[in-house]
Amino acid sequence: MDWSGRFALSTYRMAGYAASPLAPLLVGLRARKGKEIPARRKERYGKSSIARPSGPLIWVHAASVGETNAVLPLINLITETGTQVLLTTVTVTSAQIAQKHLPSGAFHQFVPFDIAPYVNRFLNFWQPDMALFVESEIWPFILSELNNRDIPMIVVNGRMSERSFRRWSKFPSVFRQMFGNVPLCLAQTKEDRDRYTNLGVAQVEVTGNLKFDVPPPQADEEQLQRMRMAVGNRPVWVAASTHPGEERLLAQAHSRMAVRIPNLLTIIVPRHPERSDDIMKELVGIVPRIQRRSEEPDLFPKTDIYIADTIGEMGLFYRLSRIAFVGGSLVDHGGQNPIEPARLGCTILHGPSVENFQNIYDALDQTGGAECLHNERELIQTLARLMSSSAEIDRRVELARRSLRPFSGALDMTMMALNPFLEPLKINAELNRANSETP
Repeated sequence: MDWSGRFALSTYRMAGYAASPLAPLLVGLRARKGKEIPARRKERYGKSSIARPSGPLIWVHAASVGETNAVLPLINLITETGTQVLLTTVTVTSAQIAQKHLPSGAFHQFVPFDIAPYVNRFLNFWQPDMALFVESEIWPFILSELNNRDIPMIVVNGRMSERSFRRWSKFPSVFRQMFGNVPLCLAQTKEDRDRYTNLGVAQVEVTGNLKFDVPPPQADEEQLQRMRMAVGNRPVWVAASTHPGEERLLAQAHSRMAVRIPNLLTIIVPRHPERSDDIMKELVGIVPRIQRRSEEPDLFPKTDIYIADTIGEMGLFYRLSRIAFVGGSLVDHGGQNPIEPARLGCTILHGPSVENFQNIYDALDQTGGAECLHNERELIQTLARLMSSSAEIDRRVELARRSLRPFSGALDMTMMALNPFLEPLKINAELNRANSETP
């Protein structure tokens, strides 16, 4: 018996109990920052805002926007089998995407805090037949409680960064306590598989990255035409999914480039739109004219930096430029997903911190479909070069598309791996429907 792992989780559980009186304060603070939906606060305490439907139920948990978009096609396929799906997420933006795109037979709740009374209340109410956790979500009490209740938990689109692997390697007994009875882990890459295996997960298969099989984000056609008319012939580039510490650097680069490239437009799309107030304050004095989409959606002719602080419009901004810097990479974050801009015809620029999507960036960089930049000077030089040569952009865009082709097919492979677990639930769902139709 792994007493050290049990002791660590018991300590974690007691700490959760001790912290539970502070949970309402935390939710209140998050609500004031726009990180909670006030009317749905009780979901954080495991209290459902909707009724549980009868019949088999699969609980799918995805942290944020990227994971939610990645798993939506899989949820569609699962609901087509007749099994219903509960999707939980952490962020407001992912909840809004879920509410808009979930199919019939699937519904959304916010995940409860990882504290014993909240988790138990959640599981007692929903009683899922199986749980699918997307990518790298690790909630110690939730995972241990699923194990205690003999609810199978499967990792889909599993990702284990080198940084996370090194951290968990220091606490192998804790990891085994949480993942030792996981019946299946579906990893994105061979490297992810090896890390999960080395940490004690028994059955790990490589099925690829679901994000490659997600259709590129759409754009409202009317908004797209309005923005294109407003941009006109201005040279424009997009800095997407930016993180704290990057916006100031990007604004400084814009200021220096504007001397060489008249009428330059920089569109900054922060990873977390609620940061736009802080970004505005930080950039004052660096460039003359800053505009925020949430307050003034129509682009002004003389705007230098346009902060796109809205939700669900990434497809719009990627379609406005053929050059995209992907953020989270010039700071120590690990990078954001470059698949969407590559598929929408952008040449990709990024910083050196890309370990979250290392294999994708390696493929893009090796072919020339993307370029790694280490500082402001390299960013300025590369942007100036690209903006002076549409032929170079065309070449890079095609190389990026070729680089991504071998990665497709993860959705089919994931469904094939899950079928042995889904088939019994499908049969139960059919029996449940038959019983409900019997007079």
